[in-house]
Amino acid sequence: MPKTILEVSLISIPDNLLDVIYTACRTCYSPEGAVDIYENLTDDTEKKLNLIRKVISSGHYSTIEHIQVTFAINNISRAATHQLVRHRHMSFSQKSQRYVKEKGEFDFIVPSAIEAKRDLYDKFLIHMRETANLYQEFIENGIKGEDARAILPNATASSMVVSLNLRELIHLANLRLCTRAQLEIRLAVKRMCALVEEREPWLKEHLVPKCERLGYCDEEKSCGRKKKKNG
Repeated sequence: MPKTILEVSLISIPDNLLDVIYTACRTCYSPEGAVDIYENLTDDTEKKLNLIRKVISSGHYSTIEHIQVTFAINNISRAATHQLVRHRHMSFSQKSQRYVKEKGEFDFIVPSAIEAKRDLYDKFLIHMRETANLYQEFIENGIKGEDARAILPNATASSMVVSLNLRELIHLANLRLCTRAQLEIRLAVKRMCALVEEREPWLKEHLVPKCERLGYCDEEKSCGRKKKKNG
């Protein structure tokens, strides 16, 4: 049956995130050793943030690569995960269609554009049921899951654990929060960013569509949120 409620959980983020980034920033511009800087931190949060913002705005992104965050994601389509795994500097552990056999009518994600058209939505459901029945027939006749999966659609629901550093999370947000990104992956990344922002509100200004960072739209077709660079 369709399972359309996307679930995203933040399962790992450093408690000392700010101190780690601040230490990295200070180390680059201080005669003091990195150990001494970290073990003798006395500056208040605002002073730390001022330096961090200054360093990030200068393009010195290596200082935020030391921060690794991990998410657990349920009920995301294989179509969306295929887009997500194209991003570099990220680690993925995903439900295997080779080793995990689907039982009965498998869970799947219905794109909102299809769900909005009742006649097409009904045909979509019929197709999913027919695919599920054929998949089960293959399994019952000795076809291994690794081969039977060949007929499973991109709509099939999946789950995964995703890890990435803070620099890549900002890059991911810049690309996938753009309205030109497909809705499902946009919603997943929006939820990922929201969970991090709950812990570290200062990151909200960085976890934005790229047009907010650039000040203009560099897409071939603009949604109108920002003017084209040469518009």
